Amino acid sequence: MANHRSAIKRHRQSLVRRERNRAIKTRVKNAVKQLRIAIDGNDMEQADVLLKDAASVLDKAATKNVIHWRAAARRISRLNQAVNKLRQA
Repeated sequence: MANHRSAIKRHRQSLVRRERNRAIKTRVKNAVKQLRIAIDGNDMEQADVLLKDAASVLDKAATKNVIHWRAAARRISRLNQAVNKLRQA
């Protein structure tokens, strides 16, 4: 454990940020998982709604620097491709 006052505060901040980051990552995983389930079930209307939601969650995670902004853009692009492929079929 840290001994200096500033190090103690920094440790406290890191614990708070860790909890926040874990919550955001969980939210991202759940949003993507729900969209994948809708795509696998050929549910076009649900997939459109969930794509918008998943893109929003991924963008917010990138804004908060929980995931890299390029990783978020890549995931959104791939999810969009999957929904478009479902639309074609």
